[in-house]
Amino acid sequence: MSKIKIFALGGLNETGKNMYVVNVDDNIFIFDAGLKYGNDKMLGIDYIIPNPEYLIKNRKNIRGLFLTHGHESHMGGVSDLIKAIPEIPVYATKFTMEIVKRDLMEDGITKANLKEIKPHQSIGFTKELVVFPINVTHSIPDSVCYVLYTKDGAIVYTGDFVFDSNMQGAYKTDIGKLAYVGKQGVLCLLAESIYSDKPGFTTPNNRVSDFIADVLSKYDDRIIATILPAHIYRVQEIFNEVMKTHRKIVIMGKSLQDMINMAIDMNYITIDKDRIGDLSNLNDKGVVVLISDEKEKPFANLERILKGFDKYIKLKDTDTIFITEPSYAGMEKRYAVILDEIAKENLNVECLSSKKHLLHHASREDLSMMINLMNPKYYFPVKGEYRHQYQNADIAYDLGMPRENIILKLNGDVAEFIDGNLQETNEHIDIDDILIDGKTQNDIGELVLKDREMLGENGIVIISATLDRQTKKLIAGPEVLTRGFIYVKENQDMVEVTKEISLRVINDNINATTNKIDYTKIKNEVREELGKYFYKETEAKPMIITVIQEI
Repeated sequence: MSKIKIFALGGLNETGKNMYVVNVDDNIFIFDAGLKYGNDKMLGIDYIIPNPEYLIKNRKNIRGLFLTHGHESHMGGVSDLIKAIPEIPVYATKFTMEIVKRDLMEDGITKANLKEIKPHQSIGFTKELVVFPINVTHSIPDSVCYVLYTKDGAIVYTGDFVFDSNMQGAYKTDIGKLAYVGKQGVLCLLAESIYSDKPGFTTPNNRVSDFIADVLSKYDDRIIATILPAHIYRVQEIFNEVMKTHRKIVIMGKSLQDMINMAIDMNYITIDKDRIGDLSNLNDKGVVVLISDEKEKPFANLERILKGFDKYIKLKDTDTIFITEPSYAGMEKRYAVILDEIAKENLNVECLSSKKHLLHHASREDLSMMINLMNPKYYFPVKGEYRHQYQNADIAYDLGMPRENIILKLNGDVAEFIDGNLQETNEHIDIDDILIDGKTQNDIGELVLKDREMLGENGIVIISATLDRQTKKLIAGPEVLTRGFIYVKENQDMVEVTKEISLRVINDNINATTNKIDYTKIKNEVREELGKYFYKETEAKPMIITVIQEI
């Protein structure tokens, strides 16, 4: 009897954090290890990754981590996973692997089990378990989907893809290989969902060369263009159109420069290097300035320029701001805010419409074509909010697949196959998010977020007092220090009452006979008494910290 389990540790009912696990008779194959960035409500959280506890417990059964492409939503968590499981084999194509190596170097990881692979070359584990990568088209070169052959049929994970015959070389989809896999027999197809609500094919709406050319011809003065560093195809589109003019390009920001230089050195980007300027060209008439639009805080670099805080770029009335990526899920509010800030500066602005222009993800016809090529027995929509997964499921149903063969799950829910047939099961893998703040590997956790929320909404009050070590008599204080709660100069009466309450609590807990004092009790009572008083006066609940020292 053969048993296959498929589930997600991240990526379902969300955008980002993609990590899908296929367990074939206790042989574990992991597809992608992504992250997602914290939103404004997450108070200092830089990014979020799936909790790897299941993988750590089953590390001896892991056969490898297989990365589809070099976008952080699919490989941004590799460093963290390697820190948890140093021996894990990581498989990736050439360009993706170079990005992984760069991330590892930045995180100080000097040893890792990295295995560079080539599309269309099999990776064998047993006679029956073989992984086969196939080129697919995405906005970054060397993107692949993976075929995991088992004795019950193939399991195919598409990663991100579109069908675009104009994208060649390292972007070209090998349709013949996909069709061949479909004819061999596919047990289950896992396909992305985020554009499942968009009719037709994504192409040609993913290509914007004509729009870029129009912008370059429309404005003669400096153009400041935002771009996501890993969207290499869009960088090439901009370079191609600039090279048709007399303009120069200046690339700002280390991460963007490093990514573009790496792509040029590896021949994934072609440009006449004489067209690339430096800081001395920053104020030239007609120069195109590329700035990085980091996903962790969209438009952060542009916002710094608009506020006049940038060290090198000072805005001029003749400048044009060019946003070269359409709005994507979760960014709509931020997108509207930045357009408003540009309008306040009375600058020209050009941006891509999210209705007319699309990212390199599969729309309904792309998904229909993939399903027809694969002809799977079972279909498992992944990557995207649940509404996207549901709409993806409808595509398969419209193509004639029975509802019972379409798998809709949430993170941790297990789809189990025995001898190639889907079984009813309530099995659930415990899943959780790891919240990362800065470079720390430790999970920040909900308690820390609640503390940050309290500080952000209600501020902090610190009560400090100094006692004599021998007599336990009060030498100084209690003093009141507050931040983000009240304006002290206008609330002296409240400050005095706060001192009185604190003094009373301290004195009540000093044993005059034994000269002993219960500091824990004092801190608890101060917090309770002052908490009631502050809420009565202000209806706010600041964080209250009591500091008592002896000298």
